[in-house]
Amino acid sequence: MIKNVKDVNDANWNELVIESKKPVFVMFYSPSCPHCNNISPYIERYAKEYTKSVIFARINIAENPTIPSYYSVMGTPTFLFFCKGKPINSIVGAVYPTLLKKTIDDGFQFGKECRSKTTWFDQGIPGYA
Repeated sequence: MIKNVKDVNDANWNELVIESKKPVFVMFYSPSCPHCNNISPYIERYAKEYTKSVIFARINIAENPTIPSYYSVMGTPTFLFFCKGKPINSIVGAVYPTLLKKTIDDGFQFGKECRSKTTWFDQGIPGYA
């Protein structure tokens, strides 16, 4: 576990991400991913910096295949930013930490507007009520 970053899984995803009142920044990772290990200290730093405004979470795709499959995660690390339970931005791969910070800033500032200007349809996650 990374300090200030919640570990989410298939069982608690809805509670911690979808139903969150705050924006949520999720890192999809695998323990064998060297790029994930390299970027983790930055994620921890940003989680501490934004602790009052954004929830930071990570999900191990090797142990929790349902959620990554639903969001079409094809590699690690993948980062998704959620606002009111909907994904509003994504980044794939080992990117510059400043790009991640910019994504967090923009997601927090413009996320609600972006979410409201999208027509959503709910496919549901198989096996979830």
